[in-house]
Amino acid sequence: MTREELQSELAAFPGATAEYPFDFTTRVYKVGGKIFAIMGDDAEPFKVSLKCDPDIAEELREEYPGIVVPGYHLNKRHWNTVTIDVRVADDDLRDWLAHSYDRVFGSLTRSVREQIAPL
Repeated sequence: MTREELQSELAAFPGATAEYPFDFTTRVYKVGGKIFAIMGDDAEPFKVSLKCDPDIAEELREEYPGIVVPGYHLNKRHWNTVTIDVRVADDDLRDWLAHSYDRVFGSLTRSVREQIAPL
């Protein structure tokens, strides 16, 4: 997956916004004001940090050593940093993006969730 494809995938989630709260090159994707993905615009190789269930996070780190690592400057239990690499299938990466989004979206209040995705 290219950087541009990844950005498009992240931006396509309902209510997703992209902003630069830290610096001019670190793009943060939020839903309902909460972060679900962080990626650098110019880092090579490019990486994305994603929220993850702690048990799944450990499994992914074991399955993809050196590719999926504990979140850089983030809570290591709940975040993984993924180096975008040909060894990670695009479909798997899409699943991880959705998982991150779903974890954050699910933590929002019902009223905020309903504003983003009305029933």
